Amino acid sequence: MKYSEVERKLKTEGCRLLRKGKRHPIWFSPITGLTFELSYHGSEEVKQGTLKSISKASGVKL
Repeated sequence: MKYSEVERKLKTEGCRLLRKGKRHPIWFSPITGLTFELSYHGSEEVKQGTLKSISKASGVKL
């Protein structure tokens, strides 16, 4: 799964971009109430461990 696909899935589940940091955009999940970071690498594949971490923080099944 690519970072652009992850962003699209997060948006459909209600997560939103809080701000653009210097290195990573900061997202907020209303499901878990947590903030988490993604990456600016839109067309790159997300590593499995990173995908699991994003899924856990966001509460969205990826």
